[in-house]
Amino acid sequence: MVVDEPVTELLLAQVLEVPTDEIRTRLRALAASYTSQERGFELREVAGGWRFYSHPEASSAVERFVLEGQQAKLTQAALETLAVIAYRQPVSRARVSAIRGVNVEAVMKTLVNRGLVEEAGFEGESGAILYQTTGYFLERIGVASLADLPELAPHLPNIDALDSVLDTLTD
Repeated sequence: MVVDEPVTELLLAQVLEVPTDEIRTRLRALAASYTSQERGFELREVAGGWRFYSHPEASSAVERFVLEGQQAKLTQAALETLAVIAYRQPVSRARVSAIRGVNVEAVMKTLVNRGLVEEAGFEGESGAILYQTTGYFLERIGVASLADLPELAPHLPNIDALDSVLDTLTD
């Protein structure tokens, strides 16, 4: 389970300090046992070694699990953009770019494609598309509604303390 290529009977025999014939017999018995028990995985002899595989009947579930895991990973830029949208929604792409200080067009496409953000109408004056988070976004971060998002105030710099520091530096 911890290797990325088939493991030979010889290597297993060396590591386990057991004769190769015994390893071969045990591997075949194990493979037959897994098959008869209708497990979600199989042990197969392939390419000169042995390896675990998902059972063909479980392949669609495994595929969904793997793809979901890939979609859960967002770049720092995507996370920052998503945070701006979550706290400022509905918000235009231009406004998000202004807040972040970078062009967010590609990141926005990614967020829309992943179902975390959706169009929410048009801005009256400019006609720009407005964006908001989706129910899927709430589900993924584990909150019931936008009201459950954490308060931003504790994470913002204390302006009075900053002014005090600046005053001492200029004195």
